[in-house]
Amino acid sequence: MADDFDWANSADIAKAVGSGKVSASSVTEAALSRIAKLNPTLNAFTTVTAERARAQAKKIDAADTSKLTLAGVPFAVKNLFDIAGVTTVAGSKINRARPPAKKDSPLIARLEAAGAVLVGALNMGEYAYDFTGENVHDGPSRNPHDTLRMTGGSSGGSGSAVAGRLVPLALGSDTNGSIRVPASLCGIFGLKPTYGRLSRARTFPFVTSLDHVGPFARTVADLALAYDAMQGHDPDDPVCAQRPAAPTLPRIDDGIDGLKIAVAGGYFRKGAAPEALTALERVAAALAATREIEIPEAARARAAAYVITATEGAALHLDRLRTRAHDFDPAVRDRLIAGAMVPATLVNKAQKFRRWYRARMLELFTDVDVILAPATPCTAPLIGQQTFVLDGVELPVRANLGIYTQPISFIGLPVVAVPVPLKPLPIGVQIIAAPWREDAALKVARALERAGVAIAPTPEI
Repeated sequence: MADDFDWANSADIAKAVGSGKVSASSVTEAALSRIAKLNPTLNAFTTVTAERARAQAKKIDAADTSKLTLAGVPFAVKNLFDIAGVTTVAGSKINRARPPAKKDSPLIARLEAAGAVLVGALNMGEYAYDFTGENVHDGPSRNPHDTLRMTGGSSGGSGSAVAGRLVPLALGSDTNGSIRVPASLCGIFGLKPTYGRLSRARTFPFVTSLDHVGPFARTVADLALAYDAMQGHDPDDPVCAQRPAAPTLPRIDDGIDGLKIAVAGGYFRKGAAPEALTALERVAAALAATREIEIPEAARARAAAYVITATEGAALHLDRLRTRAHDFDPAVRDRLIAGAMVPATLVNKAQKFRRWYRARMLELFTDVDVILAPATPCTAPLIGQQTFVLDGVELPVRANLGIYTQPISFIGLPVVAVPVPLKPLPIGVQIIAAPWREDAALKVARALERAGVAIAPTPEI
């Protein structure tokens, strides 16, 4: 098992460790070895917590592992999650002067309680204000399917680490698409749960009213395993819902009979490259989804999301902008400064529209259960690429990789991004469900995986 760790998934590892077939320590050493071998190329990790990982693995080997759902599973987290003893840099230069965190994020604690082993912190776009995976301080994370290409961001290291098989499981955050964009470009599964479903306590914020956290994995079962382990109310996050845990794994193979599935048209087709439309068509065909619906005012939703993102982000960083503007990534700094100058009347309009838009989307979900849409407009651009052409118009890459994700996270809907293994590069499709219906999105993802349509391809690295 240790020699073959690079292909193992979380469910297989937990089963092997739980049965005593392999030790958590051997799995951990295999993971650390693979990280040491491949991270110099992929630049996915910014910190490797080897001593902690070995200590945790020894505890697992000395415990009763039969009931640990993630026994011995190595995982890593975006470097905006607090890790005790590690400085939470959030992809920035400024945060490196902060003292190390005193306590783990509760999601780390919950995964470890299920038997998982934390092996490190992952590269990300500065302060999560990024769609590319390029960091001016730590360098870009690299796509395992073509290391000259972007991972997507801002959870770029998370996407690279899972797609590159350094770890089977990683955590990221998603404000406007920062789980779904890397999942799409790196060819893996990603889950952005309903807003408020998973605790964000002890994570460095970006836009509090939009921030989500969630897992990446190479299989749907692994995604569900991680999600189920992290559920539960947390009073330390004021928006974390007081809802009981709703395990998804036990019913993930129930099938999709009875689920009404539609395909988003209009805005979600405009600008998409041929590969994005091909992926969407394959997914729709596999699900026999022939109904097309129009999501009302999606373009305006994206614009409103931009206004709220810029203004809330600017408010959070205002003191840093005043005193250490030169230490920001210039692209991040300039957008935050622009956000600080947005008139309050425009912000009020954006928030009012947000309420209207959410109500219209909930009306759609009275008649459908799941909506399909592209995750990104194209496959992974080259690292350093500044522009691309969408619908005949040359546009900035950084600002437009999230054109199909922003109108969804804007109102907190749960989404699973599934990988379609096109050649030469994979691309993702969003499976969008009604609030608190992660189970429906995961069932659809699992049906696509079983049909061989949504599969995380093996990189050549």
